[in-house]
Amino acid sequence: MGQYKFIPLRFTLYSPEEQLHRAKEYYKLCNSRRTVREFSDRPISRELIETIIHTAGTAPSGANKQPWKFVIVNDPVLKQKIRLAAEKEERENYEHRMPQAWLDDLAALGTDWHKEFLEVAPYLIVVFKERYRVENGLQKKNYYAEESVGIACGFLLAAIHNAGLASLTHTPSPMNFLRKILERPANEVPYLLIPVGYPKEGTFVPDLQRKLFEQIASFNVPFKQ
Repeated sequence: MGQYKFIPLRFTLYSPEEQLHRAKEYYKLCNSRRTVREFSDRPISRELIETIIHTAGTAPSGANKQPWKFVIVNDPVLKQKIRLAAEKEERENYEHRMPQAWLDDLAALGTDWHKEFLEVAPYLIVVFKERYRVENGLQKKNYYAEESVGIACGFLLAAIHNAGLASLTHTPSPMNFLRKILERPANEVPYLLIPVGYPKEGTFVPDLQRKLFEQIASFNVPFKQ
């Protein structure tokens, strides 16, 4: 059973003033992030995408098993296959599977089953969760894979926005077609499909409001009905 070599922690100690400044600046950056459904086909460098993925890969994970795979798609043929398969599932969802309450909530955002952005955005990042890993032909357990991949996706979205790019968290359901099209192994489950690129010039987004601090957090205060 392998053992990690322990090394000194690299940690930067900031003054309280600098801590607060950095926290507020990062909040301002993240608060300006918006989901985009209209993309430009303006190209993005491979190095930029690779650096963003590196950042996502720094996320914590159960027992450091890092149970994620990021499949980066920029081939037009593959993007078209993904779009057609996604639209097939989404049309079925919108026309037959989704309850009316869900459709009403989506209508307020102006979404439907058409997913042109899957072909227009220069890159699609398809995130897969490893249900288990295979080492020397044997199945090995991954711990808290769902939670770990979710955290990595959060890192990924923040890194995309920090780089000056736009993204969309797309979850066509069911998503098994992604594993088939991209020829991924049986231990990988599609988790999230993220188009990445520049927003199309003149793009509009809904005028949404974030919940107030009091609506999302509390300091040692029990919940009261």
